[in-house]
Amino acid sequence: MPINGPKNFMFLVFVLVMSMAAYGQQTDFVYGDALPDAPELAHRGTYSVGVRTLEWTNPDQVDVQQATADAQPTYERKITVEIWYPSMNGSGDGTTFYDEVMGVNGDPNRPLIPFSFTGRATRDAPAVVSVAPFPLVIVSHGYLGSRYLMTYLTENLASKGYVVVSIDHPESTFRQPGKFTSTLYYRALDDLFVLDQVTKLSERSSDSFLSGLVDVNRTALVGYSMGGYGVLNAAGAGYSASMGRMFGQMSGGSRLMEDRVSGAEGYVSLADPRVKAIVAFAPWGMQRGAWDEKGLKGISVPTFIVAGDQDDISGYEDGVRAIYEGITAAQKYLLVYQHARHNVAPNPPPAAANGPGINPEEYMRYAEPVWDERRINNINQHFLTAFLGVHLKGESALSEYLDLTENSLEETWKGFRPRTSIGLELYQDKPGETKQ
Repeated sequence: MPINGPKNFMFLVFVLVMSMAAYGQQTDFVYGDALPDAPELAHRGTYSVGVRTLEWTNPDQVDVQQATADAQPTYERKITVEIWYPSMNGSGDGTTFYDEVMGVNGDPNRPLIPFSFTGRATRDAPAVVSVAPFPLVIVSHGYLGSRYLMTYLTENLASKGYVVVSIDHPESTFRQPGKFTSTLYYRALDDLFVLDQVTKLSERSSDSFLSGLVDVNRTALVGYSMGGYGVLNAAGAGYSASMGRMFGQMSGGSRLMEDRVSGAEGYVSLADPRVKAIVAFAPWGMQRGAWDEKGLKGISVPTFIVAGDQDDISGYEDGVRAIYEGITAAQKYLLVYQHARHNVAPNPPPAAANGPGINPEEYMRYAEPVWDERRINNINQHFLTAFLGVHLKGESALSEYLDLTENSLEETWKGFRPRTSIGLELYQDKPGETKQ
């Protein structure tokens, strides 16, 4: 179009301004922000969000990486956590930067590459003064992973009146990988250790910022992949006998897992009365024989499971779906992303993952081949807001966002814009009834 008059010139200026504005909106996007088609409950809540980093030490723990049939050396297990909470920042949410790495420490083909990304929280902000303490959500990452893997969810829940604690599991992070036996043994134990630490710090006599802020008797455990595996065990699912044998073979004959094998002599369930609900994203283990029908019956708290029906890590029909079917003593839900694989929980791929020379696996650690990860994030925010609201806060009105048709194609689901609930399925059962 020739620029031969003031009208054409002004039109060109308008186009350029609008293009720059659109570009600015794209670059200003922060993990967890609501897209235009986000379901209703995905939007952030009314609280500003503070964030802090703490480190706790669990003394005299078995060094599983060195354990054998004849020796169980001990060490101090140092656990770093990130805590998001409702804050007093009255001017609205600030911004913070999360320092992360991609790659695998010690692997020359996938060297550690540092990157940072923005969050909508204020570092070390004073906690909100509340008459009633907030429910607790403990988040456990996959193998390998970090406490920053699901900030889209942790910040979102904190803005809705939860204290959210996300764990860096030792020997299971990008910076500190270790033997898989450590992850197998410690996932559930780390979750419960963190719960104990928060319990101590939330007491009124504590000088911690958590004092009086948390109601640990309304706790939910949230885990992804190996984190989901740990959440199931922490909620009362005992391991199968074959899992006990497999762990022994992998750990030089160690018998450390024997008392967590369902039905074995001396079996001790890890179920904790403070835990009132669990969420498992793509939980690992069923395909590998970690679980059986007997062990899964140990779960009695409301359970929300999320899966891709093409999961190639945890499996679907004989994996995540089989876990859902095996839970018979709890109210349960299974949200399915059709055509999705395993990455139904993490943040979107960081920009650095698209850089030159980056191993493609770094991008695929986060991305889904079919789904936009940002949309998955919004849908997860929506459903966890409903599920946790019902089971931790007693907000029964939110149950209408869960009482849905199984196939989202039959009708647009409650809370979704017309035509936008496509590609999803939601199964649900109460104790004692299993739909075929």
